[in-house]
Amino acid sequence: MAQVRPRLERFAAEMLGGLARSDQRAKGELYVRGLLLDGKRKSMQPMAARLGVDHQQLQQFVSSSTWDYVEVRGRLARWAQAFIAPRAFVVDDTGYPKDGVHSPGVARMYSGSLGKVGNCQIGVSVHAVTDWASVAIDWRLFLPKSWDDTAAEHADDPEAVAEIRARRARSRIPDQARHQEKWCQALDMLDEITGPQQIDGEQAGGEQAGGWGLDPLPVIGDAGYGDCSEFRLELERRGLSYVLAVKATTSAYTANAEPVTPPYSGRGRPPVPGYPTARPRWPRSP
Repeated sequence: MAQVRPRLERFAAEMLGGLARSDQRAKGELYVRGLLLDGKRKSMQPMAARLGVDHQQLQQFVSSSTWDYVEVRGRLARWAQAFIAPRAFVVDDTGYPKDGVHSPGVARMYSGSLGKVGNCQIGVSVHAVTDWASVAIDWRLFLPKSWDDTAAEHADDPEAVAEIRARRARSRIPDQARHQEKWCQALDMLDEITGPQQIDGEQAGGEQAGGWGLDPLPVIGDAGYGDCSEFRLELERRGLSYVLAVKATTSAYTANAEPVTPPYSGRGRPPVPGYPTARPRWPRSP
């Protein structure tokens, strides 16, 4: 750390340059340095002990200090574009196992980290990647329906709604943060990453500014995103090429294929539209 600290301080100064106060920038650099030090636990007190400082300094910076994390992420994204010259954006989600029920967004969900359904939080992320590097440039916390009083299964139950609102209040979840499918969160982040950047009060490209101004790149993802037709169609509508995995059971038909409704004999359940031929099979690998 002593050898790389000058480079780290320059990097932190660049990433945190938009923070208004010098003490915020100093504590931000301290926090980044704590993350990079040896030691498995990266919570406040163990990091502060390794840094030789009062953990309240780190706690205040992360949980109470007012600074625009979106601007910091935008700076990181533009740095990544210049430094690693990414070839694609990878969309993914990661599970974080949790024991309790009070962490924001925690619920029993499938977690790739666990390889099963478990009590966890889910983070959706977009990474700028090359064949030698990967940088997480944007990420969102996934809120299940059980954390949204407007979308929960028991939204018509006043007691259930009150309990959800109390949980949200304890976790300080802002009112605008609602349940959103993971693929929708990924699309919002891609829009943020590639949207026109506001420069010196002027919006770039004559469009609505507020994005980070990165070049559009191919989008890569696993079957959790590839099996979602809406996600693929929205990428196409945005002009983004993609390489997405699909499950082996996913059907594929030619563009001119049309569903046909079989004649109804008047008995039993009416038939539903379907393709007249058997579901195509993917060719076997040689």
